[in-house]
Amino acid sequence: MCGIAGIIHRGKETGRIGDELTKILQAMRHRGADSTGFAFYGEPREGELVLRLILAEQAAVGSGFGVLERMTERDTAVRERVELLGGVIAAVEEPRQYARLYRINYGGELRRLADLIEEIEGVKILSMGSRLELIKDLGDAQNVSGQYQLDQFTGTHAIGHVRMTTESDVDIRSAHPYWAYPFSDICVVHNGQLTNYWSKRRDMERAGHRFVSDCDSELIAVYVADKMNRGVSLEASLHDSIEDLDGVFTYLVATADQLGMAKDTMAAKPMVLFESDDFIVMASEEAAIRSVIPHEVDTVDPYAGEVRVWHN
Repeated sequence: MCGIAGIIHRGKETGRIGDELTKILQAMRHRGADSTGFAFYGEPREGELVLRLILAEQAAVGSGFGVLERMTERDTAVRERVELLGGVIAAVEEPRQYARLYRINYGGELRRLADLIEEIEGVKILSMGSRLELIKDLGDAQNVSGQYQLDQFTGTHAIGHVRMTTESDVDIRSAHPYWAYPFSDICVVHNGQLTNYWSKRRDMERAGHRFVSDCDSELIAVYVADKMNRGVSLEASLHDSIEDLDGVFTYLVATADQLGMAKDTMAAKPMVLFESDDFIVMASEEAAIRSVIPHEVDTVDPYAGEVRVWHN
């Protein structure tokens, strides 16, 4: 079933998006508590790239068999490859034993850095960007938020996802959101299913794109990023996706300074939206919106085939 949500504070004003998105996603816990994902957009630091990685699966930690030693080796390998390309690691945070946030000073090509890191056995890139920080893990929103102290996160906009596993594994790589490898600051959350996933993925791979999962949601992220990389606006990219992607879907896509929504022409997957001059919030259910706006407000349901884009 799954549930998706997004928030944006207009006018480049920052808000407590960590606390807000946690409440929204927890209100949709019944839609899926296998895993929860958050994509936050904070204030950039000049010349700094934020890199979030997973060095092992959650279930492996504590099992013995040299897991901690392998994580140490993987961390060393990441540092060596950053330095090989002329990057300087400014800071490292370890919110969980198996998770790392690297803040690096790096002015080189993102694809080269991403490819080198993904070559390290057991290492998974969650996101890269100047503003994007993507956190996803097993459990419901309250659990994941508490583990990573996300209630303290401030920023301009965010998207999130609660997942009930149906076809793929219950692991971090299969959780949403999906970063558009290897583009900076672009990610997607998606509710639905793409029926032409494999044919479109092959098209993207022939064009030189790489995928890190078998999830159809990652295709949307790469599709939109590819369009924008070729000079197409976010809004136009979303309109194109409705024509090019088959299936039933509602999805949200975030970039460094925009938040967009697209709904297929059958409108089978729900979305409810509240918009004011300062704040926009959307979710799969109205009850989730009311978790952060307790007073009476008017909401709307985007129509079939609708596209919307907001700037912060």
